[in-house]
Amino acid sequence: MTTVTRAQIAEHIYSEVGLSRHESADLLESVLELIAARLEKGETVKLSGFGTFSVRQKGRRVGRNPKTGIEVPILPRSVLVFRPSQILRAVVNGESTEGLVSESDDS
Repeated sequence: MTTVTRAQIAEHIYSEVGLSRHESADLLESVLELIAARLEKGETVKLSGFGTFSVRQKGRRVGRNPKTGIEVPILPRSVLVFRPSQILRAVVNGESTEGLVSESDDS
């Protein structure tokens, strides 16, 4: 298992698009900052053919310490959720993407 880094993505942008390495890194950072800013505001970010990022609110609930069995309160919080598109799911599962329509074409 390998991890894809920002540097690797920026290098790929550099080699595919032809921007300078610095411009490629700046472009990547701008895109990631835009996505993060929208999620921070509670908005949904949909990348057609890839998936949807959204923020879900979890309410206060009671949990249990597994060692002691004592109940402890779990405070409300926001969680980030990613839902992959049908196309991404098919690619990851080695299935054909033929006949799948990108999410933006679902109108």
